[in-house]
Amino acid sequence: MTDLDPYERKILRELQRDASQTTAQIAERVGLSSSPCWRRIDRLEREGFIKRRVALVDRKKVGLDAHVFAQVKLNAHGRANLDEFSAKIREFPEVLDCYVLMGSVDFLIRVVAADIEAYETFFFEKLSQLPGVQELNSIVALSEIKATTELPI
Repeated sequence: MTDLDPYERKILRELQRDASQTTAQIAERVGLSSSPCWRRIDRLEREGFIKRRVALVDRKKVGLDAHVFAQVKLNAHGRANLDEFSAKIREFPEVLDCYVLMGSVDFLIRVVAADIEAYETFFFEKLSQLPGVQELNSIVALSEIKATTELPI
């Protein structure tokens, strides 16, 4: 992050807050004119600081009421095929996030589904069928206290 000047940090904070703002709006909020602001945004995109701009959709409004965290432990044979497991998990649209962990489990997966019955179907027909899975533990989120995509820049 040493490559970022104070204006670029402000620009990133603004884009995280609302990426639909125009360059002029961002420039006004960070204290620049439009051209230098645009050049900084362009550099941030080219250098990969900004991966992409997206709309954040309310999962409940689109009928995805179940929010589940699954802990996956692979058997010894499964650990030898981490790339295969990783490739297959990327194919499931229900999986929003997947992390490789150190400790008693190998992966933590965040899953959304219409309801618990839909998650159960996903669990038995897809997740538990992945090669090398030894153990699965599902944790159902009851409510959401904090959810953000904004990094503390």
